[in-house]
Amino acid sequence: MVTRRLPLPMFQRVLFAADFSESSREAFRVACSLANDESTRLVVLHVIEMVHVAEQPMIYGELGVPVPITGDFPAHHQALADRMKDLYAPDHPIEVTYLLREGEAAEEVLRVADEEGCDLIVMGTHGRTGLDRLLAGSVAECIMRKARCPVLTVRTPASVARESQFRFTPSMV
Repeated sequence: MVTRRLPLPMFQRVLFAADFSESSREAFRVACSLANDESTRLVVLHVIEMVHVAEQPMIYGELGVPVPITGDFPAHHQALADRMKDLYAPDHPIEVTYLLREGEAAEEVLRVADEEGCDLIVMGTHGRTGLDRLLAGSVAECIMRKARCPVLTVRTPASVARESQFRFTPSMV
């Protein structure tokens, strides 16, 4: 018996979750490959998360206090937007919208997917396991459980994820 393979459905709006990591860059290439030149709009989203740091012990009488970057820092937001456009530039002509949001990453990705009417979410995963996954949580797992549309995750080998987790990213403060 011969079975016919049906072509993949054409996606109209694809949401790509950008976090400036190596896994994110590979996932962006995949998202672009799924975008049709004429009919697909690619939404590139980066979420600025507030960093919650427990109080640190006093060293030489000074307390380290994180300074959150919020909407009060438009230059920071503009720098992030410019970096997104540089790092996540498609290799073929497609319509791309770049968005920055503040909040919890999973919640904002899900909110934007609903607001934009996206029919696919593409994101990279860091390949964390065990204690790393327990401590860091899994944004991708939360999105896969709660999304109203399909979610495509692109996993980066654990060695690359370990290297990139210690690099400074623009949303870190």
